[in-house]
Amino acid sequence: AGIGKCVALDLARRNARTILACRSRERGQAAVEEIRAATGNPAVVLRLLDTSSLASVRAFAQAVLREEKRLDVLVNNAGLTGLPFAITPEGLEQTFATNYLGPFLLTNLLLG
Repeated sequence: AGIGKCVALDLARRNARTILACRSRERGQAAVEEIRAATGNPAVVLRLLDTSSLASVRAFAQAVLREEKRLDVLVNNAGLTGLPFAITPEGLEQTFATNYLGPFLLTNLLLG
């Protein structure tokens, strides 16, 4: 939703292979179908990613490096705000993990 969806839509309009990295399979798949229909680009795909989970970030990065020939653009757009204080299963504060640690790790893992 929001800025991330707009960026993905623009990239797909430019005929780019576009990977939507989403926490929710249902919402992500709905966005994929909407973007494909709006752009006619079949190369819009969904991959699950929860940036609050460093394990999820590592798994996502490994899959991208294994499955994709190249990565030209990375848009880190995940973010949370206004949630009550919570600790992730990995012992990290949830907002900090989602907004900073996860995207930082993802970027570094994809740099190769």
